Amino acid sequence: MTESRNYRLVHGGGDESEIPHVLIVGGGYLGMYTAKRLEKKLGPGEARITIVDPNSYMTYQPFLPETAAGSISPRNVVVPLRQVLHRTRVLTGRVVRIEHAKRRVEFESNQGELRDIAYDYLVMAAGAVSRTLPIPGLAEHGIGIKTVQEAAYLRNHVLEQLNIADSTDDPEVRRKALNFVFVGGGFAGAEAVAELEDLARDATRIYPSISIDDLHFYLIEAADRILPEVGPEVGTKALNQLRRRGIDVRLSTFLESAVDQRIKLSDGTEFEAGTLVWTAGVKPSPVVQASDLPLGPKGHVDTSEYLTVNGVENAFAGGDNAQVPDGEGGYYPPNAQNAVRQAPVLADNVIATLRGGELKPYRHKNLGAVAGLGMNKGAAQLLGRIKLTGLPAWLAHRSYHLLAVPTFNRKLRVLSDWTLGFFLRRDFASIPEMSQPRQAFTEAARPQVEDGHLRRVS
Repeated sequence: MTESRNYRLVHGGGDESEIPHVLIVGGGYLGMYTAKRLEKKLGPGEARITIVDPNSYMTYQPFLPETAAGSISPRNVVVPLRQVLHRTRVLTGRVVRIEHAKRRVEFESNQGELRDIAYDYLVMAAGAVSRTLPIPGLAEHGIGIKTVQEAAYLRNHVLEQLNIADSTDDPEVRRKALNFVFVGGGFAGAEAVAELEDLARDATRIYPSISIDDLHFYLIEAADRILPEVGPEVGTKALNQLRRRGIDVRLSTFLESAVDQRIKLSDGTEFEAGTLVWTAGVKPSPVVQASDLPLGPKGHVDTSEYLTVNGVENAFAGGDNAQVPDGEGGYYPPNAQNAVRQAPVLADNVIATLRGGELKPYRHKNLGAVAGLGMNKGAAQLLGRIKLTGLPAWLAHRSYHLLAVPTFNRKLRVLSDWTLGFFLRRDFASIPEMSQPRQAFTEAARPQVEDGHLRRVS
């Protein structure tokens, strides 16, 4: 395989087998920021760096609900890894097995090519995936909101449900299309239901047969409150805020079945819904299980306060796939705030290990939490004592994330999207074919007329 210019720069010349190899599994917050720090602080030829991820970009996940609502363009919430990493080799594919005892991983490219990659130092930054439950019908009809593809699909899907409802005379079809169910009342679920309700509510202006009262949004939460990250007081205000908008929030309630898109809840409620969004928690990436690294009781990589993997040498971990002790008998929450702040500590400790230096512990005091709940609405708790809801919280949400999103390029693009949103009406174009781009061509290639009639679309 011909090596890229970036990869040759990492080597700095000489025999690559003599240069320590740092392999980073995952290109999310932790992986990308760790690689950037290593590039900045390592000298030429001191180490070569490789990052492996199925995607060629890092996704800024806090913006996915706004992407689903059309407030931010999908391209503006992703950061191309090769554009920001200049001394790191980026491999698009996935690690399917890790044998740290042999210092090697099995890598599968997105084209299906399998090969082994040797390394000297391992950084586990594989992140997390949606944690699902064996609920009948969930796998067939549910969707998460952890990727930019899911967010873009949800926007098109919600608008398409409005198209279906506006184009039918069947009351059952109409009712099903206008029922939207979100399971999970944490950040992802509360922000997603609020942003998409905002989108649908605004869109009713262009649908003559659909009023706001026809929309039925449900938020199903197994616990007795939503948004635990912002505290009980702000969480209760956010709950009341959602309910005043007509969102049906069911607390201490479980989804029992979604077979054939018929929703059955633990409180006995049953109805059909054309939309089921699952945001009820995450679990470490499956690659963590496909490794010989020590794991904690919930399947996370067992990590010390120095972000080193306990019980082995030259392995580091952080972010969503690791349990990092907080020094108070617990673990830091697996969120973006911690992942971004763990990256420089982890990178510095990799460098210290390379050079025989002293490691530093990771310590971080929670700065608070902010949530956007649709245009001009939000919930926030800052520094443990400042509690905000409504417009002030929404402004705090946007300000924080504008500062946190990587690269000046993306900050400017996101700001442009927001600014245009103040002056231009929301775009309601629905393009559901984006999820099946070959559908039109396949349809055109098939016979169009059968028995003298235009063939019905199946």
